[in-house]
Amino acid sequence: MAAPLPMFPKHHFVPKTLAGSFTFADRRPALVPVCIASQRGGDSLVAWSKGYSLYRICSAVKAVDGVRVLEAAKDEKPIIVIDNYDSFTYNLCQYIGELGTNFKVYRNDELTVDEIRRMNPRGILISPGPGAPKDSGISLQTVLELGPSIPLFGVCMGLQCIGEAFGGKIVRSPYGVVHGKGALVYYDEKLEYSLFSGLPNPFNAARYHSLVIENDSFPDDILEITAWTEDELIMGARHKKYKHIQGVQFHPESVITTEGKRIVHNFLMLIKEFEAEKNAL
Repeated sequence: MAAPLPMFPKHHFVPKTLAGSFTFADRRPALVPVCIASQRGGDSLVAWSKGYSLYRICSAVKAVDGVRVLEAAKDEKPIIVIDNYDSFTYNLCQYIGELGTNFKVYRNDELTVDEIRRMNPRGILISPGPGAPKDSGISLQTVLELGPSIPLFGVCMGLQCIGEAFGGKIVRSPYGVVHGKGALVYYDEKLEYSLFSGLPNPFNAARYHSLVIENDSFPDDILEITAWTEDELIMGARHKKYKHIQGVQFHPESVITTEGKRIVHNFLMLIKEFEAEKNAL
C-alpha cells in the first residue's frame, strides 16, 4: 500500500513562479506545491495542481481512507477552492478529499467570479494566504457576489475577507504575530449545522496570523461572532442572514488543531443541509 499523503507541518508561501514547473502526460502545465508521491506498483504520481480535481489526478490515493467515496463522487459538482498562494490550501484539500468530496483548486487570479458562477459549485472555500484581504485577488468579490447563494467557508485570511467584505476593519493583532501556536478556542453555537457542531468547548486550534478582524469595528448588524480566544480575539464569524457564509481565523488543517477534520466535515454537512433546504422549496 502506498504511504499516506504528507501534511505540511509549516506555513509556507507558494510562489507564483512554481506554476508550470511540472507537466502531466497530456502536456498540460501544472502547479505542484505540495507533494509528488513515489510511484509504487504502477500507481501514477500524486500531485495537486491548479484547476485539477483530486479524483482526476490521483490514482495513487489508495492510501486515503475516503477513496471509495471519492470514486462514487466523481460526477458531483465540485467545491471550488480559491487558493491565495498558500501551501496550507492543500492540507485543506486533503481533508476534503478524504471526506469523499470532489473539489477543484484555482489561484485567486486564475479565473473570474463569473467563471465560478457558471461552474455552479456546491460550495466555495477561501484559503489562507500571505498579506491582507486586499491581496486576495477575487476572494473579496466572491464573498459579496456568490456568498449569498453558495455555501462559503473562509479560513484565516478567508475569514478576514468575510469581515472586510461586510464592513469590518482588518488590523494588526494587539498581541503580535503568532506562527504555529496553539490556543484554546471557545464558541457559543446553538445551530444544528455549524462549523463547531459536536466539538468540545473549548478546543485547541493552530494560529498563524498577524491580522485580525477588529472587535470595535465588527459589523454586528450583518455578522455574528461564533468563536474567540480567551483574550477575546475573533476566531470565527458567520453571516446573520446567509448562515452558510462562515469562517475561522485559525487553521483547521494544521495538526495542532485537534478538531480540524471535524470542522471541515461540518462545512460539508452544512452544504448538504443547504442543498436539502433548497430542493425542498
